[in-house]
Amino acid sequence: MRLWTLVFAMMLASNTAVALAGPAVTVYKSPACGCCAKYVDYLKDNGFTVKAVDQDDMSAIKKRYGVTRVASCHTALVNGYVVEGHVPVSAINKLLREKPAIAGISVPGMPMNSPGMGEMEKGTLTVYRIPGAGESPTVFSVE
Repeated sequence: MRLWTLVFAMMLASNTAVALAGPAVTVYKSPACGCCAKYVDYLKDNGFTVKAVDQDDMSAIKKRYGVTRVASCHTALVNGYVVEGHVPVSAINKLLREKPAIAGISVPGMPMNSPGMGEMEKGTLTVYRIPGAGESPTVFSVE
C-alpha cells in the first residue's frame, strides 16, 4: 500500500510540474551577444521554458521569419508566433492570450528600457505587430 501511495504522489508531482511549465520558446541568438543571454534569463525567470539556439548568421534567421524591417538582435518562436527582440513578457502573454491573426510582435532595435537591455520603465516601450509584405509596422501594445 505504501508503495502505491509513493508512486501516486510521484506521478502527481510530475504532472503538476509539467502543468506549471510556461510556454516553450526557441530563441535564436548570436553566441557573442550578452543582452541575448540576459533576455533568455528574463524569459526563464518569468516562467517560460526556453531553448536557446546559437546562430552565427542571424540575418538568415531574420529573413526566414520576415522580421528584417523590425529587426533586433535575437528572434524567438512561441506557439506559432515570431517574437523579435527585447519584447516584455506582458506583450508575449497578451499575444498568446488574444491569438491575433498576425505573424508576431517586435521591439525593433535595442532600446535601453527593454528586458535584457536595462531597467524597464513601464508605459514607455512600444511593441509592434510584425508587418506583412507591403505593410507598415503598427502598434501592438505599449508596455
